[in-house]
Amino acid sequence: MPWIQAHLTTGKEQAPLIELLFENLGALSTTLEDAEDEPLLEPGPGELPIWQRTRVTGLFEGDIDSDDLRHRINQTLNSDVTLTLQLEVLEDQAWERAWLDNFHAMSFGQRLWVAPQGKRPEQPDAVIVELDPGLAFGTGTHPTTALCLQWLDRTPPEQLEAIDFGCGSGILAVAALKLGARRVYATDHDPQALQATRANAEKNQVLGRLQLCDSGELQPVDLVMANILAGTLIELRDLLAGLTRPGGRIILSGILSEQAERVSDAYADAFHMQPPRQQEEWVLLEGRRK
Repeated sequence: MPWIQAHLTTGKEQAPLIELLFENLGALSTTLEDAEDEPLLEPGPGELPIWQRTRVTGLFEGDIDSDDLRHRINQTLNSDVTLTLQLEVLEDQAWERAWLDNFHAMSFGQRLWVAPQGKRPEQPDAVIVELDPGLAFGTGTHPTTALCLQWLDRTPPEQLEAIDFGCGSGILAVAALKLGARRVYATDHDPQALQATRANAEKNQVLGRLQLCDSGELQPVDLVMANILAGTLIELRDLLAGLTRPGGRIILSGILSEQAERVSDAYADAFHMQPPRQQEEWVLLEGRRK
């Protein structure tokens, strides 16, 4: 059975209302996205992280009455906002398979590749992380992850102990292990992320050198990797510094270029910080523990 996707562009104030309205009208899922290419910086405490012009999308079962949908939206909002309502028919398919069809092997530096199963690169000395879509974020396509993978390719953590803090899909943990790390400790507040990390480590045959743990169980290591967000990195400064052995390295990502100086300054008393490496509007910071 096909599905119906309803798209409605609205202002920041009405977006949460329309999202709730879609849910009340039977939407199976809703998403919000930028309608005008407006950068969305990390929100402050209590701020609502929504763009000024937001596109709200609801996914409905294919037998929904589209005329009734328009009527009920207009009636609820007391205005004819559905003049901009777009309805799209989606044919039923294996969505994970469709995603994989567009996910090809990606190179990160000289040797490191991320590839879906069955799409291995031909490079003889390639170090390949096999990754299929899972329950948590992290395929290497986002600049924040790509910067970390490029760093690992340049600086293989051979025989080192490392921490992947906020591991997501476990892509950094698995890449570090494939590049020779002796052991990697992975932690995340989301149980689904730990599940995805375990599955990806098993797929890549490195599960024996991976340890999933709570952040409170971590001990200092040679390399700490944290691909999170600038504000969280600053909040975690004391914890992450304490988990890095003297002479060890830390890499910090998830940082917009205009946030780099603030994050670097927060770590400068404990680390010798290097100039940021940038890809698009995102940067990676590297430091060596004093």
